[in-house]
Amino acid sequence: MAKKNRTKASAAGSATSAQAGAPEIGPRQPCPCGSGKRYKACHGAPGGGQVFVRRPFEGLSSECDIVAMRELVPAATATLPLAGEHADRTVRLCSLLPMAAPALVRDSGEIWLGLQVQHNFGDPSRDLGAVLVDALAAEPGAGMIGLTAPPEPGPRLQDLVSDAPLTVEVHEGFDYWVSDLEASSELAQALEQAEGAAPPTARLTEVTAAYWTRMGAKEHLRWVMPEPEDALLDALARLHVSGDDVIVPGARFVGMFRAHGLLAPVWDLQVGTGPEPLEEAATAFKATLDAVLADGAELTTEERSARNGLANRQVTIR
Repeated sequence: MAKKNRTKASAAGSATSAQAGAPEIGPRQPCPCGSGKRYKACHGAPGGGQVFVRRPFEGLSSECDIVAMRELVPAATATLPLAGEHADRTVRLCSLLPMAAPALVRDSGEIWLGLQVQHNFGDPSRDLGAVLVDALAAEPGAGMIGLTAPPEPGPRLQDLVSDAPLTVEVHEGFDYWVSDLEASSELAQALEQAEGAAPPTARLTEVTAAYWTRMGAKEHLRWVMPEPEDALLDALARLHVSGDDVIVPGARFVGMFRAHGLLAPVWDLQVGTGPEPLEEAATAFKATLDAVLADGAELTTEERSARNGLANRQVTIR
């Protein structure tokens, strides 16, 4: 018997406002939630989530950096300012915490909020909101705060923060895990194991959410962009046809990945490029891209063909 595609509801806003009519997704296609799993093993699986928010961090000024920290940056932190009655609390947004913990409440009362976690209930923003609310209610030194079941309706991350561009600090490893703790052999071993899986990474300073990384013998530039997918694909197709999609000499635009409703173009770089030469080049590319995005002309036949090719060039995140 042929397998049937399963269709889930999609939510454009809050986790409780699911709407019907999402396009059908094949069971072997990547789950659109950005987990990296196939749909049949994620939101297409029994109990895989009753709601799917395509762009969960939409509206946050650092949406692209939050997506990058959650999906591709191994070790990074940023201070997350809160709004309202908790404005005096210190919250540190972290790419990854020990054991992929959703949150840690330190002895000082400072809260560390993890982005790379084991759970996936369909709306990462609501998940973060639920964990943060529990952490705010916990006593100093409470340690790990978990999330083992889908959260009830409640505030999302956007409802809890005082929105402003985040200052993202990329770390060489996970020493920040123990920056306020006394050294121990157990901690040293945990750090050694974690850091072995953390490729060198640097955030470009002249553009938003662009990250250089070296993975094994290869170097890449991965750049999370906020533009709508259709418009961005059109622009990238134009640049590909004109030959203007080469960031630096020797670089090659290899495709893109999709995560949380955003596209992230990826370039392979020549070994030894490093992040420094990319700064000026990325700024120039962004200016060219913006000009092309503003061009409302129809795509040529060659550009349409290039666009179709680009749309199918989905690369793996890790």
